Amino acid sequence: MIDKLEEKIRGKGTKIVFTEGWDPRVQQAAIELAKKDVVHPILLGEKDEIESCAKEHGFDLTNIETIAPSEFPDMDKMAIKMVELRRGKLDMERCRKALESTNYFGTMLVQMGYADGLLGGATYSTADTVRPALQLVKAAPGNALVSSAFLLVKGEEEYVMGDCSININPNADDLVEITMQTANTARQFGLEPKVALLSYSTMGSAKGDCVAKMAEAAVRLKRMPIDFDVDGEMQFDCAVSEDVASLKAPHSKVAGHANTFIFPNLSSGNIGYKIAARLGGWEAIGPVLQGLNAPINDLSRGCTWEEIYKMAIVTAAQRSLGI
Repeated sequence: MIDKLEEKIRGKGTKIVFTEGWDPRVQQAAIELAKKDVVHPILLGEKDEIESCAKEHGFDLTNIETIAPSEFPDMDKMAIKMVELRRGKLDMERCRKALESTNYFGTMLVQMGYADGLLGGATYSTADTVRPALQLVKAAPGNALVSSAFLLVKGEEEYVMGDCSININPNADDLVEITMQTANTARQFGLEPKVALLSYSTMGSAKGDCVAKMAEAAVRLKRMPIDFDVDGEMQFDCAVSEDVASLKAPHSKVAGHANTFIFPNLSSGNIGYKIAARLGGWEAIGPVLQGLNAPINDLSRGCTWEEIYKMAIVTAAQRSLGI
């Protein structure tokens, strides 16, 4: 998957800002991205911090663009724009203070068109990456919320799982939107979505509030003019096993063939993808944020430079390929 995306975006000069330019993993990923001409990386941070890290690890950043918030020539323009975007919630002084942090500064670079996308979270929390995006870049038209998906890859097999990192306990309305966003992500990354709304119940075999909201979301989706198959609620084994599906949901177009999975809450989603990655040997790429006006993505604080590299490719693809 990543190899295919690399070929599609190579040479396009897509500018991705990295909020933690002082991190050695980020620097190594940036060097590889620039060397292969798949992304134009921009490292954010104060010059001495970035140079100190590079010297310590023997990195050559000669051809890597860096931007320090304290030296940015258009800071006045940026602060004025941020005041406007925050609509009176923050005054000029507080906006200037916020822009000292590279997560807010980087988000404004994207919002104002200095960069095409942002990747952060190597040291920042998910909230610290997502909050500025919601406040400044905001949700894309037609989206009431922002969600996330993980791409699960093993050999030639590929799946998509959502939402695994943003929405704690989505209701039926939220689940409908999360499903639409995740199906779109699956399609944009080369999968024709067959979406299973997961539960501990299959087609009414058990009861509970969690079951009811998944079933309700499935009903609403089937009433919509969508162009992909969706079904639920169903258990995971029914979603992926043809043998189980023939017993539990014999008339379903999705059961036994699902490649896109929607979880009922954040606990199950986060646990689910991590079990697949840690015990099942699947490579988890993400989280890919969905529903924003611009490509802004989060990293795990335990990420490797290779994972940063791959997420930068995904982020650039979201922009340059219209994902």
